[in-house]
Amino acid sequence: MNRLEQIRQRRAELRAMLEDTTQVNLNLDEIETELRALEAEETELERRTAILNTVPTATTVPVPVAEQRAQGAEVFDSVEYRNAFMQYVMNNTPIPAELRQNENTLTTDIGAVIPPTVLNKIVQKMESVGMVLPLVTNTNFKSGLAIPTSNVMPVATWVAEGTGSDRQKATTGNIQFGHFKLQCRVSISLETSVMALSAFENMISNNVSKAMVKAIENAIINGTGNGQPTGILKDAAAGVKLDVKDFDYATLVKAEGELPVEYEEGSVWVMTKKTFMNIEGMTDKNGQPIARVNYGMGGKPERSILGRGVLIVPYLKNIDAATTGDIVAFIYRFEDYALNTNYQIGVKTYEDNETDDIVRKSTMICDGKPVDTNSLVKLAKKA
Repeated sequence: MNRLEQIRQRRAELRAMLEDTTQVNLNLDEIETELRALEAEETELERRTAILNTVPTATTVPVPVAEQRAQGAEVFDSVEYRNAFMQYVMNNTPIPAELRQNENTLTTDIGAVIPPTVLNKIVQKMESVGMVLPLVTNTNFKSGLAIPTSNVMPVATWVAEGTGSDRQKATTGNIQFGHFKLQCRVSISLETSVMALSAFENMISNNVSKAMVKAIENAIINGTGNGQPTGILKDAAAGVKLDVKDFDYATLVKAEGELPVEYEEGSVWVMTKKTFMNIEGMTDKNGQPIARVNYGMGGKPERSILGRGVLIVPYLKNIDAATTGDIVAFIYRFEDYALNTNYQIGVKTYEDNETDDIVRKSTMICDGKPVDTNSLVKLAKKA
């Protein structure tokens, strides 16, 4: 009940009292004074209401709070969040709640999402420092989904006039990516309490990229598939396997012959530098070197065996140190390997209660599998 209704109700009560002739000894002066006061208040309220009705309805204008915050990834790319992230990593200062309200991480192990600006530097650094990583196919599928892989290889046939070729059925399989966590300890020097934002971002991108690129590349080649990506060499039955006691011209030619012609483009030799140096001094029957080293732009060596590029990696054993059955070299087209990750890398800072050290742990979710192994030719050490 508003005030006008209360006034009218009270006036009705006073009128009823005056009309009731059975009531005696009424204080008429007080009743008259109250009626005049109610009438004056009623007139004031009605006038105010009339004026209010002539004023247009006001539009609510939101007060900007240091700018309307962007949604999604733009929040994490703001200078405000990047500075807060630096303070979190350097000093373990919690990131303000308003900067974390849109956070949507994939694992509770992530304390703070690395800003996209820093993340781009990490990815670029990983691809430039890495030897294998730039060659594989990067995907961004949701973990747990079955992704179809096509093994369709249509064949053209000659047909008589008026007839058509037989329909060729496509053999379609699928590949399912898991949800594996890759973690590394982020080494950050705290010798100075004051550090420029750009210097901090360069430092953390170098630390994370160097730590993770080696683990990812080793998993691409040797991964077990148990808690980590499945490596190219995981399935012993995949591809073609040649047993070699030592490298010679005939062995290398035989390995080249096992590579299907449709996989020629993009396939490379993979071995350690020491194994390659054993091959570099070899010659064919005409005295021509089998392996060559050219020097490209900036003096960077470009190695090849029988005209095929060579990728030098530290993830295999040297042929001299390998034991029976170890893969010492292989040929593969790396674009047939799918590395599935959203590159959402986070950092969690916590204190190790046993050592009282501040630990900075970086976590990334990824998985990988060889989609096609028809280009795989393996050379294993023979007793």
